[in-house]
Amino acid sequence: MMIMNFVYPITALYAGPLALWVYFTVGQKSTHKAMMADKQEEHSHHQMQKPFWQTVVVGALHCGSGCTIGDLIAESLLLAFPLTILGHAMFGAWIVDYVFAFAIGILFQYYSIKPMKGLSPKETLKAAVKADALSLTSWQVGMYGWMAISTFLIFKHELKADTIQFWFIMQIAMLFGFLTAYPVNWWLLKKKIKEPM
Repeated sequence: MMIMNFVYPITALYAGPLALWVYFTVGQKSTHKAMMADKQEEHSHHQMQKPFWQTVVVGALHCGSGCTIGDLIAESLLLAFPLTILGHAMFGAWIVDYVFAFAIGILFQYYSIKPMKGLSPKETLKAAVKADALSLTSWQVGMYGWMAISTFLIFKHELKADTIQFWFIMQIAMLFGFLTAYPVNWWLLKKKIKEPM
């Protein structure tokens, strides 16, 4: 799946060496080369598949990559055009972050579903929203939870997106996003609402 060529490098932006480990232990099992090698060795279909927990990891990381790009774009725009809600720039940022993350996440999902199912553009878009809306929202909830803890309990002030501290905290927030999105992706995949990758 072509879109996965972007997912692992994007994941490395916040997870660093952990992303490399996931790619080499989980991600490479889904490459075209690995699947062809399995077929040549005449492995059974069961042996070729990843364990379910690994399929969930890939689904959650796919969702997180859309969130990551959306958040990077939104936070960069907010440096020039800040939005304050209820006296907090962070609350304004959460709304803008969510909008951009949702749009990019749906785009990533669209380009996963389109080659797998061959649906019309309208049907593919509907399937992408159905597959990613809950996953993406759960990812953002984990992120926002950590950002709130960092802002109100640890630093006791809002961090600006032009500081190293902000982006370090954002990297940790992405990991919390993964933790909250993982069980949701498990459920979405079990219910066949989201396609395995």
